[in-house]
Amino acid sequence: MSEAVLLRDVTTLRLGGPAARYVEADNESALIEAVSVADAAGESVLLVAGGSNLVVGDSGFAGTVVRIATRGIGVEPHSDHVLVTAAAGESWDDFVNHCVESGWVGVEALSGIPGAVGSTPIQNVGAYGQEVAATIDSVRVWDRELKGERVFTAAECSFGYRHSRFKADPARHLVLDVTFRLQRGREGEPVAYAELARALGIEQGQRAPLEAVRREVLALRRGKGMVLDAADHDTWSAGSFFTNPFLDDAQAAGLPAEAPRWPQPDGRVKTSAAWLIEHAGFSKGHGNDRVSLSTKHTLALTNRGQASTADLLALALEVRDGVEMAFGVRLVNEPVLVGCAL
Repeated sequence: MSEAVLLRDVTTLRLGGPAARYVEADNESALIEAVSVADAAGESVLLVAGGSNLVVGDSGFAGTVVRIATRGIGVEPHSDHVLVTAAAGESWDDFVNHCVESGWVGVEALSGIPGAVGSTPIQNVGAYGQEVAATIDSVRVWDRELKGERVFTAAECSFGYRHSRFKADPARHLVLDVTFRLQRGREGEPVAYAELARALGIEQGQRAPLEAVRREVLALRRGKGMVLDAADHDTWSAGSFFTNPFLDDAQAAGLPAEAPRWPQPDGRVKTSAAWLIEHAGFSKGHGNDRVSLSTKHTLALTNRGQASTADLLALALEVRDGVEMAFGVRLVNEPVLVGCAL
């Protein structure tokens, strides 16, 4: 156990005050023990893996911070697919790269996303037309209430847009590992995202080699400041800060005619948070010398090097309220707020 660890040192936003207690667990037994000891003592626990989806307050965290640093990938081969189990602490992008190199299809469009494997089912991470929900076979957890292991099939995970049963009840489940069902092949899944299809020089719905999909996704993400780079302050972020809104008929009808609209199976309409932000008057780089919207992508709120969490939240509030005033739509933050609020 270490003392006086600053959360800014373990989050991609590089923001956050001190942890009262800090434990780094590099194996499953140590991970379960650290969480169980804190639970038995009635202490608050903050689980951190890649730190890419956290906004931590300037006062830090008064309980125990447990850094998930477990590693390991296991493979169960089948004739046309593989079941690949990755420890929660494995780097997500390293895992994707391993899958692409191995000829395993289904996560190639999720290249370049920061964070760890164990975080992906919590948020149902998605990008460029893929979501982890489509390939997750099961999630093994430590149930902190029942004090034992449980395995949830994909159908039991209650996956939705950036949502799951684990996000709905975040204090209960400690993800230990995730098993993915991936097809064998050298061609990726049919490309569902128009921007990616254009970058690949194919029609939407066609396939491209796994390596090409990964290469173009990384290029697109770098162009938006969405691939971590210590020298680029546009990447000192938590990725997309706001989720794309889902609107009812009345809200959708109130948008300008040119606003993006994607009808959903449940009758709602999804629109673009980035479009709303830009058309509410917030351009790339909006902010100051401490915090700003990324100069490459309006959905990312960035630390320009000397920011505080309070600075970041002030910018988030300005954007959220400005969009609501302009369009009557309240944006919802995607990262988890710890010791702070909007």
